[in-house]
Amino acid sequence: MNHPRHNPGDTPPSQRPPPALGGLIHSYQKYDPKEFPSPTAPPPDIASGAFEHMLMYGNTRDLTDEELARAVRIDPSMFPRLGPSIDSLIAMLEERKRKILEKYEADSAQGRAAQGYQRQLKETPQPPAQQRPEFDRAARAEQLRDLERLWYRQKDEHSDFARALLRLMQRLGEKYQVDELAGNYEFTGREPLTVPEALEVKQELETIDKLLEQLREAMKNARIGIIDLEELSQYADPGDIERLNQLRQQIEDYLRQQAELQGLERTRDGYRLTPKAYRLFQGRLLEEIFSTLQAARSGRHEGAIVGDGAVELTRTKPYEFGDSVVHMDVPQTVVNAIFRQGEEGQRGEGAKEDQPTDSSTLPLGLSAPLAPSPRDIDIHLTRNTPKCATCVLLDMSGSMRYDGQYINVKRMGLALDGLIRAEYPGDFVQFIEVYTFARARHISEIASLLPRPVSVSSPSVRLRADMSDPNVSESRIPQHFTNIQRALQLARRFLGAQDTPNRQVILLTDGLPTAHFEDQHLYLLYPPDPRTEEATMREAMLCAREGICINIFLLPNWAQSHEDVQFAQRMAQATKGRVFFTGGRDLDRFVLWDYVSQRRKIIG
Repeated sequence: MNHPRHNPGDTPPSQRPPPALGGLIHSYQKYDPKEFPSPTAPPPDIASGAFEHMLMYGNTRDLTDEELARAVRIDPSMFPRLGPSIDSLIAMLEERKRKILEKYEADSAQGRAAQGYQRQLKETPQPPAQQRPEFDRAARAEQLRDLERLWYRQKDEHSDFARALLRLMQRLGEKYQVDELAGNYEFTGREPLTVPEALEVKQELETIDKLLEQLREAMKNARIGIIDLEELSQYADPGDIERLNQLRQQIEDYLRQQAELQGLERTRDGYRLTPKAYRLFQGRLLEEIFSTLQAARSGRHEGAIVGDGAVELTRTKPYEFGDSVVHMDVPQTVVNAIFRQGEEGQRGEGAKEDQPTDSSTLPLGLSAPLAPSPRDIDIHLTRNTPKCATCVLLDMSGSMRYDGQYINVKRMGLALDGLIRAEYPGDFVQFIEVYTFARARHISEIASLLPRPVSVSSPSVRLRADMSDPNVSESRIPQHFTNIQRALQLARRFLGAQDTPNRQVILLTDGLPTAHFEDQHLYLLYPPDPRTEEATMREAMLCAREGICINIFLLPNWAQSHEDVQFAQRMAQATKGRVFFTGGRDLDRFVLWDYVSQRRKIIG
């Protein structure tokens, strides 16, 4: 049976169904602009956070998602749900703490703890005769550490005195904790506490304080990963914990995405920094350093240094006697000649009416062949860009761990490499690690360097090792000494291969050298010995003979003396270098400013 075809035009417009939407319909799931970071919000600086972590700890193999959340600072306003959720938890914990303090009093627990200690002391049998004075003194002064030492000296730990001594130390430890509870918290209640109850209350209050600190830190930096959700679950509702878990997962996913965009490669063991992350971090370091330079009313660049150089600039100048015509601006010179001869032709200069000319072969406005003169010639200004060669000696001896000086030294190295790559790509730079020995380091290794661990704690060290002996290994020799002599030898080797007269050594150290070589023998001498100073000065004089200057950045150290300063000045003066006294976060700024300043002097 055939049905007649329906013509849509027969149906009134008001009764027609709405047209069907064609094409694909996209659905966006798990996205709420009120909860997720806005696409226009600036992303957090994850590369710098990861680098700071690496500068401090030496590597990133333990940089998990949680560690990354700790290392990166995030604007909490990017996650609107974060504030109300954490505010409610903070209010709940503060209310819990307030109720505990308003319910109990701690004086009774203090009295009971003191009585328990005295009672146990009376029940303790007498120690051996030779240990009795020591025991009486420790028990009377309530010195827990002295009682522990006395227990370890007992030959039979199952003797009556040894067992009683353990119980006495336990009572004294309880007294310590109850006294700490009463001193740290202000109780206003009236309900007395027993000693066990006081210890439980102390543990609960300390847990609440720890959680409050974690929550407040999370409010500042959106670091939910630092919150101990297992302990928090003892006080919060399951729904609150679930919301925090969701927020934490949301932030971790966001950080993981941004980490990939900023050059952090995720591996099975953690995050690995790629060259892209290095460039981002170096660029931000330079931006920070030179923004401070501009704030100090000193521009980053002083304008081009012009002269007879190899790089042509867009600007020109009239020809002067002695200028090389190699850099002549030919098009502008021709234009100058055309305009000059055209003006002269209009004034009738150099042309006679009775002399026929073929105007079809002459430029427009000219009555004679083009003949440039010296005054028509324009010369390109040029910039002289001599190559500089620099060896940077990074002290990684044991003393560099104090005040985190090694972190600032490594940050300076990364910033200097970034400056040279960006502004002076023709320059040569080589980094050398200084410790008991010296080793050339690639820029990719700088961030993972750490101060060598101190393996000899004696106040006086006088060691000699024959390094030609096949049975002597570097790994068995203490690594935490400072061998500037060997580092300068290595620097001379690198700089001697560079075809430039502009060679320098930048030495970053905190004191005198404590190691040197004499032929195949290695000497480790502490306190610093004149023998080591003389060997180091001989190497510095060899640098001076080869035209290598040594600039020393003397970092502050608690053990630094006048002798350290004098030695640094003598070595710098011998090589026509300088000594700078700086440290901390300003180190990279001073080194980079000096590098730029000295390079300008070389160009000039």
